[in-house]
Amino acid sequence: MRVLITGITGFVGSHFAEYALARGVEVVGSYRWRSKTENIDHLRSRIELVECDLRDGSSAHHLIEVARPDAIIHLAAQSFVATSWQAPADTFVTNTVGQMNLLEAIRSCTPRPRFLVIGSSEEYGFVQEDELPITEDNPLRPLSPYAVSKVAQDLMGYQYWKSYGLHIVRARAFNHEGPRRGDVFVTSNFARQIAEIEQGLREPVIAVGNLTTRRDYTDVRDIVRGYWMLLDQGEPGEVYNLCSGRDWVIADILRFLLGEARVQNITIREDQSRLRPSDVPVLRGDAGKANAAVGWKPEIPFEQTLRDTLEHWRGRVGTH
Repeated sequence: MRVLITGITGFVGSHFAEYALARGVEVVGSYRWRSKTENIDHLRSRIELVECDLRDGSSAHHLIEVARPDAIIHLAAQSFVATSWQAPADTFVTNTVGQMNLLEAIRSCTPRPRFLVIGSSEEYGFVQEDELPITEDNPLRPLSPYAVSKVAQDLMGYQYWKSYGLHIVRARAFNHEGPRRGDVFVTSNFARQIAEIEQGLREPVIAVGNLTTRRDYTDVRDIVRGYWMLLDQGEPGEVYNLCSGRDWVIADILRFLLGEARVQNITIREDQSRLRPSDVPVLRGDAGKANAAVGWKPEIPFEQTLRDTLEHWRGRVGTH
């Protein structure tokens, strides 16, 4: 079996590659010429890489011809919500046109590969308290340009399944964290700041944004296992939440990481640049549909995820 991972150099892509290789699968990954490869350097001898700009239709067709995949997990994206406020058009083009070019390319394949659309809990956006926990039937009320692009990818997946009979399954993963998470994301950013404070590379002050939001967090290693199960066994045309069913207040995540720090008396300071024009107050999901369909449920406690993320940054900071 050959699996194509778009965005293989990213946080989730590298973890999915590890999971697929452990299952004896041939892995092909797409990357952009400017992509940093540090997340997959330890895998380079075991994977096949193809340079590709998915925003270009001919490049996407070339990727499919070279990769000859049996299955595709489309992880390549502009995935940072805050960046989408600064570059909404680029976010929309990257995320929606990139996926459309891929789907157009696989329409002409024989046989057609299975395809996993990567949506997001951000699609749900503004959620009422009485709608928690969020099921797949909840209305989509996106609150950021990124979330709008993910709604478009999600519904595009449904349309291409319904119109052309492509084997497309859709996933809406809630927040997922772990080693290699980009430091623009809150848990990884806190961990990096703490690791730098421990090394004496910054003053004992941690910069924060909005600490009141609540998010449903799952370990990335559980999420990629869920993606694999949905790609393998999910029902075409269906959409599935992947989440823990437990929400964390961002302030509690910070408190936990500070409790793991090797330095005491770290000051917390609000940074106005980290605040967004509008933010989703709470996201807590229900993964019952995925559990019933493929038997998935998370296994790694989030406290372990946070410890592993902090250890990852201690290793990174210590080598610089």
